[in-house]
Amino acid sequence: MHIYSVTDPEFKPYGKVLEGYDTAELIRAMNAIALPETGTAYKPGIDSLEACEIFGELRDRAYGGMPVQLGMCWGRNTKLNCLEYHRDSEVNLGSGDFILLLAKQDEIEDGVLDTGKVKAFRVPAGVPVEVWATTLHYAPCHVNEAEGFRVAVVLPRGTNTEKPEYTAKNEEDRWMTARNKWLLAHPESNEAKNGAHIGLRGRNIDIKEDI
Repeated sequence: MHIYSVTDPEFKPYGKVLEGYDTAELIRAMNAIALPETGTAYKPGIDSLEACEIFGELRDRAYGGMPVQLGMCWGRNTKLNCLEYHRDSEVNLGSGDFILLLAKQDEIEDGVLDTGKVKAFRVPAGVPVEVWATTLHYAPCHVNEAEGFRVAVVLPRGTNTEKPEYTAKNEEDRWMTARNKWLLAHPESNEAKNGAHIGLRGRNIDIKEDI
């Protein structure tokens, strides 16, 4: 699979690089958190990250003063497994280089996305990127298995917490798995086995041989 850079023009439909942020303090705080022994971990908000000066800047500049949370996804991963979207942009920033597997919401047809439409983008260490609300994404991928990945995740506060209670009245309502999180799962994924909407068709992409 070809891996583009977020500085390539191919990234423009999916997001943009954010400029003018000092990320050094946040990277130190991220690196102080140990990697899980296997797989990945995610926490919507982490106190030690939100104590960094950049948290206020991202809230006020990237999100226009709206309440946000600063958490992290970290571990080791090379597979697609699922794609999700929110009703707003997500900002990601890695302590090292990492790779995002992305597609577009308007490529979903009848509740299903063909994984052949997924593209891979490498994000340089310390570079914040905004991923549009219309961009499908999920867990980052590492570029070095020994080092894994640590990726800060900035979202409106409350996102990815407990799913609201409601009666589903359309197809999309059935895709929600957490607050402000709509999920398309590959049949091979654990999420699908746990009841998530099977919305990915085709190969469950694995970039292990491409990095």
